[in-house]
Amino acid sequence: MARHTSVPCGKHLGKAKTVQDGVVKFDVIVAEGFVLTELAGVVDVLRLANRVSVRPCFEWTYRSAEPGPVASSSGASVEALPLIDRPDVDYVVVLGNADPEHPGLALGQRLGHYTQRQARVILLAEAASRYIADAGESAAQHTTHWENRTVLVEERGLFETSSALVSEPGPIMTCAGMGATVDVTLSIVARHLSSATMMTVADILLHERVRNYNTLQPFSGRATLVTGDRDLDLCIGRMQENLEFPLSIAQIADGLDVSLRSLERKFHKLLGATPNSYYRELRLNKANNLLLNTRMPIQEIGLACGFPNGFSAVYKTSFGMTPKEARAKGR
Repeated sequence: MARHTSVPCGKHLGKAKTVQDGVVKFDVIVAEGFVLTELAGVVDVLRLANRVSVRPCFEWTYRSAEPGPVASSSGASVEALPLIDRPDVDYVVVLGNADPEHPGLALGQRLGHYTQRQARVILLAEAASRYIADAGESAAQHTTHWENRTVLVEERGLFETSSALVSEPGPIMTCAGMGATVDVTLSIVARHLSSATMMTVADILLHERVRNYNTLQPFSGRATLVTGDRDLDLCIGRMQENLEFPLSIAQIADGLDVSLRSLERKFHKLLGATPNSYYRELRLNKANNLLLNTRMPIQEIGLACGFPNGFSAVYKTSFGMTPKEARAKGR
């Protein structure tokens, strides 16, 4: 069913909405191919908060620009109601769907219908990217998933987009989505219920730490923690910072004041790879993101990922098909 009803909660002083006024209502907007992880990050947190609170406090409705059954990228689907011009909710969450250009994410005027009625808008991942691309000049105030940020930088030159998990400069909140969706929803729960209730829900989810909104995403300047080995983690961080203009492994080793041989042994022992092969795979992963999510010419993608020559050959050796074939297959 599209609507999950609940009875009013008891009053909690000092929170955003005294739940004597009624349940806290959410619209969850989905487009074809929505990310199931993000849906669960919203509705499972709300469901568990209702369970823990004994007298449930939250209600949500699935909506879509194309109502009816809407399938996720994983194949599971929800039954969505149509969007309406006079929404009566406290929050609206727009899920990502791996395609910022999807017409279902072009919500421009629709978002205004929510903000005009004092609802808080939360845009996840690709939905955030679409809003950032449309807003342009205010990009520095907003964030999106780091993969999408790479696309905004390479395709639109929006270098100033935030790398935080969440940005909340006003009534429209942008978020990296994916696992960070749980952090955002838990934080919203804490605005209406007690902190103890929020932490109980986090404990049930085995979500041991609710991250601050300004926590940096991977690939965005924070300390990289991949292996637990300081030298190896610092090396991987240097690699991530230098994908377009790769450093030699010897340069990285010198900068870390560690021997090249020691670095090679650590890569082999902990990651089962050579430093060069690991570095190349990071750059090819970035290339895949740009191939599937932008219209950048393949030669430009090669340059952006540190392959000034022979990109197609390297790509085919690694993936068994050319970049052109991979782009056609992905679309």
